[in-house]
Amino acid sequence: MRDPAVDGALAPPSLTVRFHGGTLRIEGPAAPTLHTPRAEHTEHTERTERTECVEEEPAEATHQATDAAPADASAEPPPLPASCRWDDRERVWRLPAIDYAELVLRLRAAGVPFVDAARRYAVLNLTPRARHDPFPYQRGALTAWGRSRFRGVVVLPTGAGKTFVAALAIADRQRSALVVVPTLDLLNQWYDALSTAFGVPVGIVGGGYHEVQDLTVTTYDSAHQHMDRLGDRFGLVIFDECHHLPSPSYALAARMCLAPFRLGLTATPERTDGKGYDDLVGPVVFRKDITELSGEYLAAYEVIRLDVPLGVEERAAYDAARATYIGFLRAHAIRMPEGWGQFLMLSSQSDAGRRAFEAYRRQRMLALCAPGKLEVLEKLLHAHRNDRTIVFTEDNATVYEISRRFLLPAITHQTKLKERSAVLAGFNEGAFTAVVTSKVLNEGVNVPEANVAIVLSGSGSVREHVQRLGRILRRGEDKTAVLYELVAAGTSEERVSDKRRDHVAYQ
Repeated sequence: MRDPAVDGALAPPSLTVRFHGGTLRIEGPAAPTLHTPRAEHTEHTERTERTECVEEEPAEATHQATDAAPADASAEPPPLPASCRWDDRERVWRLPAIDYAELVLRLRAAGVPFVDAARRYAVLNLTPRARHDPFPYQRGALTAWGRSRFRGVVVLPTGAGKTFVAALAIADRQRSALVVVPTLDLLNQWYDALSTAFGVPVGIVGGGYHEVQDLTVTTYDSAHQHMDRLGDRFGLVIFDECHHLPSPSYALAARMCLAPFRLGLTATPERTDGKGYDDLVGPVVFRKDITELSGEYLAAYEVIRLDVPLGVEERAAYDAARATYIGFLRAHAIRMPEGWGQFLMLSSQSDAGRRAFEAYRRQRMLALCAPGKLEVLEKLLHAHRNDRTIVFTEDNATVYEISRRFLLPAITHQTKLKERSAVLAGFNEGAFTAVVTSKVLNEGVNVPEANVAIVLSGSGSVREHVQRLGRILRRGEDKTAVLYELVAAGTSEERVSDKRRDHVAYQ
């Protein structure tokens, strides 16, 4: 392609697109002539439908109309993305970086000459070090992602090789790639996985490091903090555990990145708040559930619910506390769960309210950590003494009580990184046959040897329950996984259990 600025055959570009602090700027003498979007062009679906061809020409190229005519202010102006806003003080158009692909394609289609000074990511030449054929569902996931113009979410169970799918995507696109993860454990795991897969330097942003390479791993928190400076460096962004993405700060980081290619990975895409991420990464393009892969690609598994009765004294105490709590709710016409905020406010305003809140905590703890549950736990730990068992609870106090009573290593959010790593390494190597934890091992941890999970207590979240099951489903020779769920009989925990089992994996 000729450079019109050099040979003079075509009019020089009068627009420049730049990345600036997580946004795009359209600068130049012709910028004021660009009109606001027409109604029929404001749908963001066009962004995903046309992304594939945004990279036909290299970065810093000068784009011209196909008929070699410069943009004319008297001609029909090209529609800009709906997100464009005119800054009259600086005489530039502004829009979020996420709309980079849509902007480039609109300008190019309208024949508007411009300089693309926004994108700074590289075209790579990566060759995977170890080649092995993907499973059919992994190949299907990559194909479906490609059909969606390389934007979208792949839903696969824990242990099904989502990291390998991401490596396939990186090798396919050959663009600088940023992997965004929720935890430091996953930061380390992805660093190791990418280093092993491609044998090239891998950058880390987060956990005390700020090293940017063509392949870089960062946390969601660090992405939010640094995307205003990193958003032009990557052509492919991969959001691991992307169900975290719709939270306000993380969504902002996604919008500040101009990467035209986007891949989301998760085992549990549904959120309790109903928020999606089509506008941030793309729609769900491929999905396989646990039941579709167990036995062949994942370990076969069994789920056993054990109803544990309260003792006579615990039952009396539970019923008394429950009556106080429910009586307060009824007296103030509070409906749960939507009335939780109202309950907290009213419970702090009177002695009756404070008694109701204490009663709520009392009945909840009697259900979550009933003495009978610890007796059943003791029997299960003995029965599975030759297995690798993870004990899950809802709260840290129960974790520490179990740790002291059964001499098990404990992992909570208070556990230091080195201690946590040592415990997990000892568990995988067999030095420890069981660990107890609250919520921190629900996701983002690699424990392939685990084959037994005991859920002593938990929330009503379907995602949490599926994640806990996923921890024990890594395929192994002759491996059968077992998840036990201990439920205090005749308590509100029965309803919580029914709610969190509303998933095909438990049918």
